[in-house]
Amino acid sequence: MKTVMWFGLVLVAVSTGKVIFTEVGQKATIECGISSYTKQLEWSRENQQIIRIGKRGFPTKGTAEIVQRSRMRPEPNLEIYPVKDTDTGKFTCKADTTVLEHMLLVVSVSVVPSGALQVGSEATLYCQVKDPNLGVTVEWKKPDGTLQKGSSTFDLKPVADSDAGPWNCTLTYGGETFSQTLMIKVSGPTPATTTPYDPQKDIHKPAGRNHTTEHKSGDAELLLLGLDWWVWLAVGVGCLVVILLTVFVIVLCKRNRERKKKFQRMKSTEQPLKPKKYCQCDRQAAAAKPQQGRRREKPSALPLQAC
Repeated sequence: MKTVMWFGLVLVAVSTGKVIFTEVGQKATIECGISSYTKQLEWSRENQQIIRIGKRGFPTKGTAEIVQRSRMRPEPNLEIYPVKDTDTGKFTCKADTTVLEHMLLVVSVSVVPSGALQVGSEATLYCQVKDPNLGVTVEWKKPDGTLQKGSSTFDLKPVADSDAGPWNCTLTYGGETFSQTLMIKVSGPTPATTTPYDPQKDIHKPAGRNHTTEHKSGDAELLLLGLDWWVWLAVGVGCLVVILLTVFVIVLCKRNRERKKKFQRMKSTEQPLKPKKYCQCDRQAAAAKPQQGRRREKPSALPLQAC
């Protein structure tokens, strides 16, 4: 009995695979670690099935969200695209009786707030994996080259000019390392420029109510008669439209007038129509036909002569 149990444990022995680092939005390919199989091949994440190919070669997919972004290419490797930070975890490849476990670590690097940082403000650098319980170690390298180990976040309180430049974070897990660079831009506060007071200028200034200073601001130079440049632009465009409409109306009226004159000229040159003449023939009046229906008179009988 003990021999059978030991034999069963040997059949389902799990081998440790590789550690794969990747970034959010990238494509990750996890190699199974076997070259061929005879019965079935199955991929799963944290005991949730992703895809399984049976002996007949027909794939069966699971119901997890990662299934929609996963496929075998090339077989038997698993490809995930695009990678999300929630994909971090243990992936298992089971080929017949061989089981290999691989660890996928999705790294996200960012700075809050984004964009250029102001001197004297506060910011936080992030270089982390979604699951904080994996025991991933993080090391920061500042722009001046100094190293600092510790948390996956780095606080800049306050932001200084020396913080500008490339920040490198290195993550280590299971003997594998992954490095990523975060570029930080720092902009200092804009100092207010003031013109020193010169008493000599006040001496040479002409007195009067219409006196204006020689230095004008940029906005005042753009004003003409108290109006902005865009107002004058709108006025110019409006005037141009009015002129074009006026020219169009004049041309249209002139064309109608010429067409009317041409019509009257053609009408005056036409000849008046002559009355039609009909031919009258001089025929003799036909003899009146004898009235039908009247009996002819019998000739009178000859007188009898004596013999």
